[in-house]
Amino acid sequence: MSPVSPRTPDFDGRLSVVVPVRDEAGSIEALVNEIGAALAGLADYEIVYVDDGSRDATPEALARAQRANPRLRVVRHAESCGQSAAIRSGVAAARFPWIATLDGDGQNDPADIPRLLEAISPGRRTPGLELVAGWRAARRDSWLRRLSSRVANAVRATLLGDRTPDTGCGLKLFGRELFLALPWFDHMHRFLPALVLREGAALRSVTVNHRERRTGRSKYGVHNRLWVGIVDLFGVMWLIRRARRPTLVSKDPSDETVQR
Repeated sequence: MSPVSPRTPDFDGRLSVVVPVRDEAGSIEALVNEIGAALAGLADYEIVYVDDGSRDATPEALARAQRANPRLRVVRHAESCGQSAAIRSGVAAARFPWIATLDGDGQNDPADIPRLLEAISPGRRTPGLELVAGWRAARRDSWLRRLSSRVANAVRATLLGDRTPDTGCGLKLFGRELFLALPWFDHMHRFLPALVLREGAALRSVTVNHRERRTGRSKYGVHNRLWVGIVDLFGVMWLIRRARRPTLVSKDPSDETVQR
């Protein structure tokens, strides 16, 4: 079935960047500055940080960054609700129709955001394109994490057919309206490509840079990736099988002139 008409208008130079963080005080100010430098050529942009119940000095670091950068906005969860909930809070608070997301630990390179934007620029956007996903072809992680991700991606791609080599990359670009219309559940951000395809929209993967973590430590290990991921995988398979997208063959009668 061909892609549906896009819900998101063509990119007009305005972008909201959503960054979920929890206990990432050491990376806040440097990453905000990098995002600003990467997006300096846009007509308008905002940076929406979502503090997912941090217990370190992240709130103070965000306050300092806000004083230095008026484009930075902060949403704060009273307690940690998970990365998917933080992304959703940021997207809901965003003001512009296109959203870019990246992880708050500095491993995603903000300089790659313009590369993703090229895919939705006027005259280059393919029909129905609503998601551009980053692909970390050369990862800067431990061998165990690379191996577990490779296995997980292979299993997921086989069962869901989402045509995406790296769903775990935090660097993504998508339409705000479509994202907020997707089924929401904890960890849903890892299944975003499959959920977008379920809606009849199109996606594209773009190779991006991946850097070593600068500060802090990962919030996710092999255990919580594996077992939670298996449960969610079968849930998404159920959602895909139960999807029904009707083909409209006529307009609403109220839109037509009644002939007498």
